[in-house]
Amino acid sequence: MIKEKIYCKIRRRYVALTPEETVRQHTVSILNESFHYPLTRFSLEAQINVGQMQKRYDIVIYDSERKPFMLVECKAQTVPITDKTISQATAYNLTLNAKYILLTNGVTTIILRKTSQGYIKQK
Repeated sequence: MIKEKIYCKIRRRYVALTPEETVRQHTVSILNESFHYPLTRFSLEAQINVGQMQKRYDIVIYDSERKPFMLVECKAQTVPITDKTISQATAYNLTLNAKYILLTNGVTTIILRKTSQGYIKQK
C-alpha cells in the first residue's frame, strides 16, 4: 500500500500526508507567503522537554536573534481547538517562552499573546 506524501520545504524531505500534516503545511505556507516569515526561521516537529516529559511541538518560528517568537500548534480539521489544546500549547511554551501562540485546525485559528499576567487572546 502506497501512502500519500507531501514535500516539506522546511524539513527538505517528503513526509506522510496526514490530516494534521495537511494543516501544518498549509499554515507554514500562509505564514511564509502572506505574513512573510522567512522559511529559514521555521522549525517543525522538534523535541522539547516539558517538565520531566519529552514532547514534540508542531511549529516554532524564531526571531532574528534565534529566540522563539511564535509557537504554532496544529490539529487536524476534525479536531476542535479546546481548552485542552490551549493548555497543551501553554505548557510547551513554559519551555520555549515565545511571545505568541497560534492554535489552528485549518478552520478555527486562535492567537494568544504572552504578557506578564498570562495570555491575551488576539483579535
